[in-house]
This record gives sequence, structure tokens and C-alpha cells, in this order.
Amino acid sequence: MIAIWDPDEVEILVDRGTHPHDLIRELHAILAVDLGAPVIPGAGLTCFCGEPVELPFALTPVTTGVSTL
Repeated sequence: MIAIWDPDEVEILVDRGTHPHDLIRELHAILAVDLGAPVIPGAGLTCFCGEPVELPFALTPVTTGVSTL
């Protein structure tokens, strides 16, 4: 498993070397499937409370031309 939801710690642990594309796909599954977050096409990751989820800067996709994801 790439990412594991730990509700007691309110954090997600990520395997070292995980490609950002795989991580975002796994985060989406945790949020939408496991936690019931709404799926809004084109809105990015959404918290189960409906608010957008902001990724740390190091994981934010580059938007200058071609996406790295």
C-alpha cells in the first residue's frame, strides 16, 4: 500500500520514493472511498467536510505547460 490513513494520528504515511501521481490517486481513494468525501470533477482533492485539500509544496504539481503527474 502506498498511503495509509491513520485516524488516531490524523496523518497519512507515505512510502519513500512514491511517485506523486500514485500518491494523489491513493489520497483520492482514501478521501472519497474510505472517508466519503465528495468527488467533484476537476476540483482536485476534497476533504470529507467538502473543503479543498492542499498538498505540501513539494507535492504540488507544476502547472507550467506539461504536468509532472
